Amino acid sequence: QVQLVESGGGLVQAGGSLRLSCAASGSIFSINAMEWYRQAPGKQRELVAAITTGGRPTYADVGKGRFTIFRDNAKNTVYLQMNSLKPENRAVYYCPAYVIMASTLKGYSYWGQGTQVTVSS
Repeated sequence: QVQLVESGGGLVQAGGSLRLSCAASGSIFSINAMEWYRQAPGKQRELVAAITTGGRPTYADVGKGRFTIFRDNAKNTVYLQMNSLKPENRAVYYCPAYVIMASTLKGYSYWGQGTQVTVSS
């Protein structure tokens, strides 16, 4: 009923930038917090950044300084602007969101399929 689709990943040289997008679609009444997680090879999934409905961002240490999270509520989309990328930023980036369903007004957490980010040195 709800899909989250991430895009914008790819291969970039160290020092470059990428903007990830995550669009939610389906029977949505509203979306509460939206987040970005990442999972590097051989490591656990970890939080990168989160943003409230009102647009207030918070960042985990891995996301501070070079990453910016923002959202467009009209498009049900969250973005992650990543600048000055480093090889250690290589990971699959996921976008979970807590969605209030239009039909029931109940909330559920959904995850996208992830988008691969690779940074070459």
